[in-house]
Amino acid sequence: MLVNGKWTSDWQPVQKADEKGRFVRQVSSFRNWITPDGSAGPTGEGGFPAEAGRYRLYVAYICPWASRALMARALKGLEDIIPVTVVNPSLSDQGWRFGGYEGADFDPLFGADHLHELYTRADPDFTGRATVPVLWDMKRNVMVNNESADILRMFDTAFEGIAPSDLRLYPEELAGRIDALNPRIYDQLNNGVYKAGFATTQAAHDEAVEGVFAMLDELEDTLEGPYLFGDRLTETDIRLFVTLIRFDAAYHGLFKTNRRQIADYPKLTALMERVLALPGVRDTVNMDHITRGYYSIKALNPTGIRPTGPAHVAALLG
Repeated sequence: MLVNGKWTSDWQPVQKADEKGRFVRQVSSFRNWITPDGSAGPTGEGGFPAEAGRYRLYVAYICPWASRALMARALKGLEDIIPVTVVNPSLSDQGWRFGGYEGADFDPLFGADHLHELYTRADPDFTGRATVPVLWDMKRNVMVNNESADILRMFDTAFEGIAPSDLRLYPEELAGRIDALNPRIYDQLNNGVYKAGFATTQAAHDEAVEGVFAMLDELEDTLEGPYLFGDRLTETDIRLFVTLIRFDAAYHGLFKTNRRQIADYPKLTALMERVLALPGVRDTVNMDHITRGYYSIKALNPTGIRPTGPAHVAALLG
């Protein structure tokens, strides 16, 4: 990780744990917003107006947080407005790196070898992990935002004047319900699988696994329409999808969340397949990168050998 702008040690999946061995995720540091007129958003400073070709999105296909942003970009028709750079799926001793694998890009802006070099460009004294996604302003050469939840919402509305869309991922009339469910899905499921996989005690792992399957069971039991809030796709479906699509291929085995598979949940499987079929979404899912990336985590899989299945996921993705 970076300490005061200097790379200090090999990348490790767990940089912080609490007193009971629970995995603690780093809080995002760059929280500016792109807005239609460049005014300040809910956090950070202003000066980032929506403009075609001004911003670049750095992502890893392995990462569910980055995939949220990729999905919003596709669903809102922003592909020609916001270019994307994809990092290598295998985590190196210096974290995310560029190039060197099919489907991974070299850094087109600075010729950087590793993503952490962008972080020190943004803040020469940065301390922490270099995470994806990263939204970069190519005009000012600054990092706008590295929080996927923020990026998802700004993609929903900021570029409406350039790329109008009938889809609203965070509709006002559902805002209360979305804001109530999002943190629960995040804590128990999205981040819950990581808390299970990166737990350093049996008790912490067991606690996380209970939360994961309690949430999956609840969602399966309460799901009544095509999406979580009836017949309207929202950002909450995107948040759920990115974990569902990775679950059977990665989390079930590597993170030891193997009580059941998503294939055992008919309603959630149908929702996952329904979202996957939406225009542009399939292109945001690269299972080769996903399995290559997760099974490259040396602390969990020192041999680097990855599974060839599951067959039902491979069949789904064609």
